[in-house]
Amino acid sequence: VTTRAAIERLPAEVTLSFVPYAEGLQGWIDLARAQGHEVMLEMPMEPSGYPDNDPGPHTLLASGQPADIQARMNWLLGRATGYFGVTNYMGDRFATSDSGMSAFLTILRQRGVAFLDDGSMSRRPGAWARASANRIIDEEQNPTAIVAQLNALEALAKGQGQALGTGFSYPVTVEAVARWTADMDARGLQLAPASAMTQRPGR
Repeated sequence: VTTRAAIERLPAEVTLSFVPYAEGLQGWIDLARAQGHEVMLEMPMEPSGYPDNDPGPHTLLASGQPADIQARMNWLLGRATGYFGVTNYMGDRFATSDSGMSAFLTILRQRGVAFLDDGSMSRRPGAWARASANRIIDEEQNPTAIVAQLNALEALAKGQGQALGTGFSYPVTVEAVARWTADMDARGLQLAPASAMTQRPGR
């Protein structure tokens, strides 16, 4: 199981995120936390091409009214406990909705939940407070390409003090990250969980 491999193979400092529809979701979150991982919940957001491109039930819609977004988020956020924040699952269309994002962030702020843009959303500086990943490391699923992205993150971290990458629990990603992080200390790097860079909305 790729989820179990990610939990067991990756360093505890790697933050793991889970889709709210996962079977046995709370059990996976509990297992991840028992292994020392921080956990985030993935929020399905309307992408381009919706509904043909559908993230799943209770997707947050760009046209949604605040009450509708509240109801959908109540369901999504209520699926489990033990997560410190949320990240987007798809959502390039939802991100263009100022009213939708405002309602979304207001609800997170009320609950004290952090938000991390996984790096796939369009950049809108100042439009809403959040941390944003610098790179998605496994858009190309082969070890050489993944290591190249990790090396680029290393260079960025050395240049600006920190960098954040995201990826999926593909077997090739888990193996590449596990190997690449094994000698980080010798390269003058320190691995840190996502919360080290995540801003809480409105703070």
